[in-house]
Amino acid sequence: MDPELLERITARRAELDELEERLAKELAEVRAERDELAVAERVLERVSEQLADERASAAPAPGHVGGRAVMLIPHRAPDVEENALPPDYQRILAVVRQTAGPVMTRQVGETLGVDVSVRSKLEPLRGKLVRLTDRGWLRKMPDGRFTTRLYPSTPLLGGVFGRNRGAPGCRWGGVTRTHERAEDTCPLVYQCRLPLSTRTVNHLADLLRRHLKAIRSRWRALPPGRIAVIVLAVLRHDQRLADLAGGNNVSESTVRRWRDELIGLLASQAPRLHRALKKIAKRGGEVVLIDGTLIRTQRRTGRADRRNYSGKHRSHGLHFLALTDERGRLIWISAARPGSTHDITAARHDHILAHLRATGLGALADLGFRGLDNDIHDPVIVTGFAATRAHKLTPGQKEANRVLAVGRAPVEHGFAHLKNWRILTKLRTDPARATRLLRALIVLTNLEVNR
Repeated sequence: MDPELLERITARRAELDELEERLAKELAEVRAERDELAVAERVLERVSEQLADERASAAPAPGHVGGRAVMLIPHRAPDVEENALPPDYQRILAVVRQTAGPVMTRQVGETLGVDVSVRSKLEPLRGKLVRLTDRGWLRKMPDGRFTTRLYPSTPLLGGVFGRNRGAPGCRWGGVTRTHERAEDTCPLVYQCRLPLSTRTVNHLADLLRRHLKAIRSRWRALPPGRIAVIVLAVLRHDQRLADLAGGNNVSESTVRRWRDELIGLLASQAPRLHRALKKIAKRGGEVVLIDGTLIRTQRRTGRADRRNYSGKHRSHGLHFLALTDERGRLIWISAARPGSTHDITAARHDHILAHLRATGLGALADLGFRGLDNDIHDPVIVTGFAATRAHKLTPGQKEANRVLAVGRAPVEHGFAHLKNWRILTKLRTDPARATRLLRALIVLTNLEVNR
């Protein structure tokens, strides 16, 4: 047989085998996707049936009294008491109210003794909860849980209030200028979620309790827990002090005093530079990450105007220098300096190089710190290579810059966690107090990140 012809046959057979394998793989993928679509279709039908059942069960339940049709589940109003509800609805409302937080339908059923494993017995209970929600007796959360509805005569617990920016006829905090009130609304305050852990609130409350005991202060207008929540709302959401004061029946100066008091207590817990570096070295760390950032502020008048202007960011602000460990956790932050301060100037003022040499640690930095460490044989601060018009970077230098950028990425994560506190969006406080504020926020950030 001709060897050339045999080689062509073998090559064609290999191509066909490869094509058969690829087609078999595509066929398996098509069948898997078809099965997934079938499952999704069944789930969609089931969800549609459940929504239809809930809407049908939430329809008005009319009754007949004296030959006239009346609604057995009345709408909630100031002149309507709970005893106007049927007994089974009163029991459901009592179960939801006795629970510490929002509850699922299954939890309500377990408390009432309903067999929650049988769907036909659980769905009527869900319909009653939905009916109470439609009448204004309950409130349904986005995740499907139920809780009691906030009412004008009910005091708001927690002290967290949102802004009502731009509402017609209203001022900040929802205080209306007119005498007209919409039905089933709260004209004075409204709730706002505070995305912080209970650990952070308890830490701040315990810190305040110890301080009150130390100064022998026996009285505050509110408990330490609520004061902690109010101060955290100021820091996290940048709430106006007047809004929080009005929602908690205290004066604006009282909220300001609470804020400054807790910021001072937290700032005293912030680590100092030499202690932070010794702690990193003690637990086996080799390098830290260093970078500078600008916290924007309002434009100042007078001679301080140009000093606070950063040409790099083209805005007014305060310059801060921060150190993080290899995983991006903030370990130290410098004092506030004018926004025109350069990174290397701030590092020289804080004697960063001397502290690093004393603890035997290195540092990864960007090109803004070039020239801070001129020791060629034993450098402590690594900054990478910079290209000029006369000198282009070699492939090895570019690769070194890429490796350095990857190693420095966690420091940006640390700044991102810090700037989650919206009070730093644009500082309106006195720049002289900005240092204490940033050091207090470092303590709170570490509590949230390291939980």
